[in-house]
Formats: sequence, structure tokens, C-alpha cells
Amino acid sequence: MICVQKTEEREKKEVTATNGLVDELIDQLSVKTVFTIPIFGGIKIAESVVVMWIIMAIVIVASIFLTRKLSVENPGKRQLFLEVCVGKFYGFFEGLLGEEGKCYIPYLMSVGLFIGIANVIGLFGFKPPTKDLNCTIALALMSIILVEAAGIRAKGVKKWAKGFTQPVAIITPINILEIFIRPFSLCLRLFGNVLGAFVIMELIKAVVPMVVPLVFSFYFDIFDGLIQAYVFVFLTSLYIKEAIELQAE
Repeated sequence: MICVQKTEEREKKEVTATNGLVDELIDQLSVKTVFTIPIFGGIKIAESVVVMWIIMAIVIVASIFLTRKLSVENPGKRQLFLEVCVGKFYGFFEGLLGEEGKCYIPYLMSVGLFIGIANVIGLFGFKPPTKDLNCTIALALMSIILVEAAGIRAKGVKKWAKGFTQPVAIITPINILEIFIRPFSLCLRLFGNVLGAFVIMELIKAVVPMVVPLVFSFYFDIFDGLIQAYVFVFLTSLYIKEAIELQAE
């Protein structure tokens, strides 16, 4: 009888924990409206949009601070640090894109910085905007539009369109379908990894003491978040390089 009661109590705890995880997951997936702008019938501003504004404000303020009083003859420590960081990033992306793709590096650096901050901002009590599928869709569409624009810019509209028939005309539908698959893949990869990290963290918190989750939190909230930013811009740069190379043939 005692064993049956203990089993029932354990099952109840498991059901409660599962329901709690489901509720938390639904809360993370829900798009919450922070306020409404009273024009055009009311424009609802979601929580993810507000957090994105905060991130943009942080980047703008940091950019103003880091680029004040720049000097060619007597650069300060702050300027030297900034130049080293920018130089490292330029060197990395230039190695991927080549000389002809240097003009796309500022975009890649900006998007990588934004996603990196967006993924780790949860440490400061904000809900990461990358948990909103609308945000990741917008980022993916921006990148793929840039990829196709790079192809058109490299050779022109006619030869860019002709590239869909390469290497043989019969695979043209597949090449066209790839335009839609790429943003879908970028979007779901970023969204899925960020959300998956949240689910794993919640499961860890449910089964182990509080000390252990702190270690995993460091990994999922910081390291994994920065890795996802890296993967996103890395794949985008590869797509750009591919588009430029195809157009140069």
C-alpha cells in the first residue's frame, strides 16, 4: 500500500513537472503585446520588437562611444582594441568571401553582432527576440535577399536567371526551390537551436540540483548563443560566395 502511494505521488510530481514545462514552453512561444500605437486602427508592438529596439540602442550607444575621438597619429587603447577586433572580423570574412565580397562584410558583422547580443540578452532578464519566429524569419529573408542581390550585382539579371538552368536545364525547378529552402533553413536552425536550449535547461533544472544548471546555463545562454550567431553569418557568407562564384563562371 505504501509503495502504491509513493508511486502515485511520484507520478503526480512528474505530471506537474511536465505540465509546468509545457506551460513555460507555451509562454516562450507566445507573442506578447507590450503596447499599441493608436494609428491605422492600432499597431501592436510585440515584446520581441521592444527588445530588438533595446539591442539597437545598445549597439548605437556603444558605436558612438567606441568611435569618439579617433586619431590616425595617436590612437588610444580604445581605438586600438576596436581596430584589432574589426580587423580580425574583416580577415575572417574576407577569407570566406574573397576580395570581391568585401562590400558585404559590414552587413555580416552587424547581423552577427545583433544575433549574438539577442541570444545572450536573456541573462539580463529579457526574452531573447530570436525566440520569436517572426524575428528569425525577418533575419533569414534579409540574408537571402542579399545573397540573390549579390548574384545579380555580379553578372546582371539575365545571366543570374540563366544560372538557375545550370548545370542542366532539367534541375531548374530544384534551383528555384532552393531560393525558398535556404531562408527556411536559416530561420528554423536559429529559432530551433535557441528554443531547444531553453527546453534542455528547463529539463536540467527539473532533475538536478541548482549548482549544475549554472554550468549548463553558461554553455546554452552564452557559448551556444554566440555559436548560433556565428553559424548564421557563416552560412550567409558561404551562400554569398557561392552566388558570386556562380555568376563569375
